[in-house]
Amino acid sequence: MDFKDYYQTLGVERGADAAAVKKAYRRLARKYHPDVSKEPDAAARMSELNEAYAVLSDPEKRAAYDTLGQQRTTGAGQGAGGGERGAQGFQPPPGWASGFEFSGGPGGMEGEGADYSDFFESLFGHAAAAQGRGGGARQAARGRDHHARIDIDLADAYAGATRAMHLRSAQLDGEGRVQPTERTLEVRIPQGVKEGQLIRLAGYGAPGGEGRPAGDLYLEVHFNPDARWQVEGRDVTQTLRVAPWEAALGGDVDVTTPAGGTLQVTVPAGSRPGRKLRLKGRGIPGNPAGDMYLVLDIVWPPADTPRARELYAAMARDLAFDPRADANPTPRS
Repeated sequence: MDFKDYYQTLGVERGADAAAVKKAYRRLARKYHPDVSKEPDAAARMSELNEAYAVLSDPEKRAAYDTLGQQRTTGAGQGAGGGERGAQGFQPPPGWASGFEFSGGPGGMEGEGADYSDFFESLFGHAAAAQGRGGGARQAARGRDHHARIDIDLADAYAGATRAMHLRSAQLDGEGRVQPTERTLEVRIPQGVKEGQLIRLAGYGAPGGEGRPAGDLYLEVHFNPDARWQVEGRDVTQTLRVAPWEAALGGDVDVTTPAGGTLQVTVPAGSRPGRKLRLKGRGIPGNPAGDMYLVLDIVWPPADTPRARELYAAMARDLAFDPRADANPTPRS
């Protein structure tokens, strides 16, 4: 995925105000709009312009994008508005978007097109996720919905939790300059929540005018990266390291689970590396609960002492085992 320099796309400085951003967009749109342009790449360029304008004209998205650009400047020497266009291999830092609050339903893209880049969707969510939220008669009857991302540990999904969440947003002042706003909420994370699930906080969106009720705040759940576990839906997979004799002879071993406890698991005799054991109902709680899968990884002790080398030599002598026998069949006569 490439990093998109939206400032360069519109040809404006990083500190450009809202009026300058709009002026630049309109000028380029007149040049590249497919209905009037004769440029061969008019449609693609117009799509790029629409995407850049969707971010830089929205104070909330622009504040989040600028924060990402600053992190990229620190980490890779380049940032939004100051680097080469489309640095290849870019990935947003894990959890970078947690705590940014956007107007609109989940994805914050109601009413907009769905032809945005992977880079855009990795930052602000899929446009389709917001279709039908924040619009129509329901929205007109109250304040606008807001959405944000919340990053939690997998253990929180097993047990539930209450977390303080610091939310950052932005709005334009009377002179068109972006001004940050902040608030802190206590968020209850329900047991059994899944990746991508929405937690609705009723009445925590934008205030409603003229006595109308406030909108809602939707928090999209994401799990913090953890090399110990992989999650798919409610199923959880982890690697179980076993000794060669445990795999060959079988036996009971203790396994640490995301729930914070330990389970005793029986490893079948004759197990090979990569064998998958299923623990039904030990995944993320729910109705039904997910399963836990243990993938066996056989770990051999190092031959770093005289006694260890002696034991390995005895195995080589007494077992007469050829690990390449199946790979080198006897030629036919």
